[in-house]
Amino acid sequence: MSSTPTLWALILQGGYIMIPLALLLLLSIYIFIERCLIIASAMRDDKSLMKRVRDCVLEGDIDNARRICRKTETPAARLILKGISRIGRPMADVLMAVENTGNIEISRLSKGLSLLSTTAAGAPMLGFLGTVVGMMDAFFQMSAAGRAADITTLSGGISLALVTTVAGLIVGILAL
Repeated sequence: MSSTPTLWALILQGGYIMIPLALLLLLSIYIFIERCLIIASAMRDDKSLMKRVRDCVLEGDIDNARRICRKTETPAARLILKGISRIGRPMADVLMAVENTGNIEISRLSKGLSLLSTTAAGAPMLGFLGTVVGMMDAFFQMSAAGRAADITTLSGGISLALVTTVAGLIVGILAL
């Protein structure tokens, strides 16, 4: 009866292809946590912000309305600040400025997500590369052993193939 290998033993069996897969996994975890924190911070809802800004604008205290927006530091406050900065201009200019600022805010919030997407696509490909390398190794070993080839001759290459495939799929799925 054979014992089940530990996770570390499996990782070592995967060979050198496991190094970029491990780096991609760490990068994906970092980006995921960092984006969660940024988005959670951006979604902070200050229910009184609009009322305070509107009251200041109606009273003609534009400087105080700007100060309130700068102090709040959320994407919504930055959009309002951009709109306030265009007071007195044609409505089309105000709307265009707010829309441009919205696009910038969306870009800030989605920073790094393209790298996560690339990892989701690339990690399985690295795993499949490990599969091919492992199968090539198994066939080279079988060829070198000639008629003496048995399952133990093939097992090293096949285990490399399977471990890297699984690792690539795991990293890709987590990144996705």
